[in-house]
Amino acid sequence: MTITVRRARVDDAAAIAAIMDDPAVYGGLMQMPYASVEGHRTRLTEFLAPGKVDLLLVAEMDGKVVGSSGLHPAGVAQRRRHVMTLGISVLPAAQGRGVGTALMQAMCDYADRWTGTQRLELTVYVDNATAIALYRKLGFEMEGRHRGYAMRDGQYVDAFAMARVHPNPPAIGPVTTP
Repeated sequence: MTITVRRARVDDAAAIAAIMDDPAVYGGLMQMPYASVEGHRTRLTEFLAPGKVDLLLVAEMDGKVVGSSGLHPAGVAQRRRHVMTLGISVLPAAQGRGVGTALMQAMCDYADRWTGTQRLELTVYVDNATAIALYRKLGFEMEGRHRGYAMRDGQYVDAFAMARVHPNPPAIGPVTTP
């Protein structure tokens, strides 16, 4: 079983919508049921446009898209440009097989080595122990609890705020003369 992580393409819209529409997936995310292929196609088109800094990835196993992830600026505020937010989703049949780890490692590597990001943030429902363990494994720390954070299946549920500060912040190297 080989996991391949690559940048998402517009033609991945149907596969991503299928992941997001799985009841075992959207219950753990901020996604709504009844995912729209056209909505995901539009979103992919927007995020893949020249000049966008968002990173959308998919994970494939045996040529099938089984997971997706996104790394996005925290907002437009000048003072928060060093921060990015992220999220992942993995089909139930692929969970526990390294897909989430591969997606998270790829996003952390991209943020650490290519974007100047100093802080990665995410929210996770307090009852999503598997995701919390994954995030902790990759250096994310618990920073707080949001009470009644989101509506899920007719109930308001709490979420944890987690973040990871760059483990080895970049510095300007020594000056060399030609």
